[in-house]
Amino acid sequence: MFTTIRIRKRTLAITALLLCLMLVTGFYLKHLEKGSQLVSALLPGSSQKSVPAQGRVIDLVTGEFESTMDNGKMIEAYRWDPSTIPVEKGETITLRIRGISGGNHPFIIEGLGVSGTVEKGKTSSYTFTPTKKGVYRMVCMSHEDAVHDGPMVAYLIVN
Repeated sequence: MFTTIRIRKRTLAITALLLCLMLVTGFYLKHLEKGSQLVSALLPGSSQKSVPAQGRVIDLVTGEFESTMDNGKMIEAYRWDPSTIPVEKGETITLRIRGISGGNHPFIIEGLGVSGTVEKGKTSSYTFTPTKKGVYRMVCMSHEDAVHDGPMVAYLIVN
């Protein structure tokens, strides 16, 4: 009725060692203060700049929607994702933006004096500290309206 399974001591020891290694690795990655930096540093094409010891890192990507209309014309629109970013007044923020779609996206954050360019296949970081409450638009200058496959806009909400 019952079948006896023989497990060699060596197989059992190797299995236990692998399980322990997986647990330690999982714990390390979960509790690593800047674990997401480690992951992005391993991504090909990453141009990660140093991130300040204090503050918060917010990851964004560029995205694209496309569709074909009934008349066969293709339409597309670009976006930042996430497109709404809540932050606190006086909080040091690093936007770490990975270029997925489109060639490059020169952008400004209106009213905060932040600008830069995100390139496809690369990760760029921009650090700033908002000092006034309000809603600030992050606008891609290549896709600022529907004529240019936009608007590609995100909103920073400073509380």
